[in-house]
Amino acid sequence: MHIDCHAQTQFPGTAAQAFALCIDSARFPQWFRGYGPIAAIERIATDGAPRVGGQRTVYSADGSVLHERISALDPPHHHAYTLSGFRPPFSWLVREGTAAWQCSAHEAGTQVCWHYSFTLTSALAWPLAKPLLAIFMTAAMRRCLDNMMQALSLEDD
Repeated sequence: MHIDCHAQTQFPGTAAQAFALCIDSARFPQWFRGYGPIAAIERIATDGAPRVGGQRTVYSADGSVLHERISALDPPHHHAYTLSGFRPPFSWLVREGTAAWQCSAHEAGTQVCWHYSFTLTSALAWPLAKPLLAIFMTAAMRRCLDNMMQALSLEDD
């Protein structure tokens, strides 16, 4: 069983500029500040330049350490990864998450779409996981995109 979360917004500038923000491991923690029980990201360590099969270690404000494995990389339009390593109590609900980012040219800039699909540990997890992810994770994703959009707007000034 899966629960999907989706956030999108329009960024100023080109798809290349937007895509560069989406994969910027050094700066991404300043944009993903969490929401409610979804912890902010403190830092991200990489095993080198982004590439399919590449790994990133995500250190969250709640002390959890998550692992991302890049599954797709098609600059400047698409990248995807699998997120794992959740700790209790979240790991009681969610086994892994798969994320996909899409950047496409739009009349006044770039449309950025971010999709997450979380695989639940069992159907019994759904009543707790659905509101946690649909409300809080989706809000964290929207907040992150808003922060990224503001950063890109400032760069254009």
